[in-house]
Amino acid sequence: MRFVRRISQLFMLPLLKNGVFFFAMYALGILCAYLTLPDNKGQDVYDNLWLELFLDVYFACAVLTVIPAKVRRWVRLALYVVLYGVALTDVFCFWKFGSVISPSMLMLVGETDSREAGEFLSTYLSLDVLSSPVAWIMLLFILHSLVDLRKPLCRLLKVDYAKLQARFHFGFLRFFHRYMLYPECGMLVLALLAWSVVTSWGNKRGMARLMTADTIGSIEHILTEPDHGEFYLPIYRLAFSVYSNHLASQQVDKCVAASKRVVVDSCSFRSPTIVLIIGESYSKAHCQLYGYPQKDTPRQRRLERGGWLTKFNDVVSCWNLTSFVFKNVLSMHVVGEKGEWCDYPLFPELFRKAGYQVTFLTNQFLLAAGQAVYDFSGGFFLNDPVLSKAQFDLRNTSLHRFDEGLLSDYDKFLNEGKINLKGNNLIIFHLIGQHVSYNTRYPKDRAKWHADDYKELRPDIAGDHYRRRMIAAYDNACLYNDSIVTQIVKRFEDKDAIVVYMPDHGEEIFEPGRDIICRNHSATVDWPLAHYEFEVPFWIWCSRKYAHREPEVFKAIKDAKNRRFMTDALPHMMVWLAGISSKDYNDKYNLLSPNYDESRPRVLKNSVDYDKLRDAARQDEKAQGKK
Repeated sequence: MRFVRRISQLFMLPLLKNGVFFFAMYALGILCAYLTLPDNKGQDVYDNLWLELFLDVYFACAVLTVIPAKVRRWVRLALYVVLYGVALTDVFCFWKFGSVISPSMLMLVGETDSREAGEFLSTYLSLDVLSSPVAWIMLLFILHSLVDLRKPLCRLLKVDYAKLQARFHFGFLRFFHRYMLYPECGMLVLALLAWSVVTSWGNKRGMARLMTADTIGSIEHILTEPDHGEFYLPIYRLAFSVYSNHLASQQVDKCVAASKRVVVDSCSFRSPTIVLIIGESYSKAHCQLYGYPQKDTPRQRRLERGGWLTKFNDVVSCWNLTSFVFKNVLSMHVVGEKGEWCDYPLFPELFRKAGYQVTFLTNQFLLAAGQAVYDFSGGFFLNDPVLSKAQFDLRNTSLHRFDEGLLSDYDKFLNEGKINLKGNNLIIFHLIGQHVSYNTRYPKDRAKWHADDYKELRPDIAGDHYRRRMIAAYDNACLYNDSIVTQIVKRFEDKDAIVVYMPDHGEEIFEPGRDIICRNHSATVDWPLAHYEFEVPFWIWCSRKYAHREPEVFKAIKDAKNRRFMTDALPHMMVWLAGISSKDYNDKYNLLSPNYDESRPRVLKNSVDYDKLRDAARQDEKAQGKK
């Protein structure tokens, strides 16, 4: 019995020494979790919140216990300042901007000068904060302060603490210290600790993986896995954001160094106006241009029949994550070369150095507080002030619900004279395209197909209304995308211009025999995944004026349509189209060059050879056919 009592006392000691701290910080964690819960159907707090929070706060109390008493009070005070300060910031940001502390939020703060900070404080710090969720954190802080400073306050106010304690029943504190020494309480705490360790181990391991990742891209990839860590407390989110920004800044520094090494020897301006359209989540299996039965690219089909649009038949993306694709598609680095993407210049930098005006119109990568990590990962090197200036002369400043907003941005810049088509231009359109959620990517009055239209087309899911509805929404998004890219092309019909279209990656929409929608990021790349998520539409359109002026380029495009290609090599083709001579250009990676190396392995996600997967799948099909 004496041993049990000693064990009980041992496990109760952190709570006895830091009782007020424990209850206050536990309440703070619970409050923050519920105050930052999105007001969306189906949203709920972190499922292990109560147990894992108990473990974390108890551990903090245990650490405080081993600190000498004279120092402990000051350490606790420092923790109060930090934890309450971070919690107030987290809840405030969620209230005002719909986002808790995040890498993007931290980057925005880092780019704010003193004047902007003053304007922010004067704008947002008003009396209405007292009726906001932030007030609950403030109320807890006040109550906590009154309890924690009860004795000094009584001395200051010359009030008899003993009488006050008796009058207002502060005896619960004495009760706590007395009865918590019972062995049963210690055993209960021990049981809760054991339970919380077991239930929290997976999350702690996931958090450790994220906080030890070597690149921001690695962090993003880990976050695609179902068992990734959950930073459920404001202080954890702050630590994660600081670390993410640190990793991003390392790659930014490399990119800046690479940009300073850019040398353009000469430029013939072979193509006065080059337009690059980067789509989003476009499955080749759902593209009418490549045989899909639904007529979701009728306008592109007309351009193809006119002879000016050439579709390429064997193109894959190097990744099925937008941010990874963007880094590879903009960098002169090619998969298989030494180093990484940020060790090489970004091809818009070469265009600017050569004398092109570079315009970037994006419907995704604008720095905003509510960005998800994958948006931050994909856009941090585009939004860095130094790199943005090195790459682009002109950018849009707002996102749009639909991609037609980018057309308005372009028209506005053109009418204002900010874009001069009599000069040399590289214009990049970055669409939201067919990104999930599909039914939000097009106006409701543009919906052509509905779930019932797929009962005959997809008899395997004739009884599954949800899946048919999702496919219909995706195809409608493809049809809307068809109108957008065609409207872009029409703006250059009478110009000396060339337009290149490529989506970032493919997509799965409950394909036959596949129970997948969107992309299966964390899975090993097998043939079905490679087929649906990496094969992409790809085409080049030439205006009549351009084709007549550059017949050899036009012929090279036609001759290359069946070549094997991976989009990481796109910059080399773009640089050649501009007529830029630079040490960073490599002719063997230029799809349109007679020296193009078609035998280069097309390695997906830096792990699997696409062509080997395809060859093996075709052999299996032949073997099955013989049986």
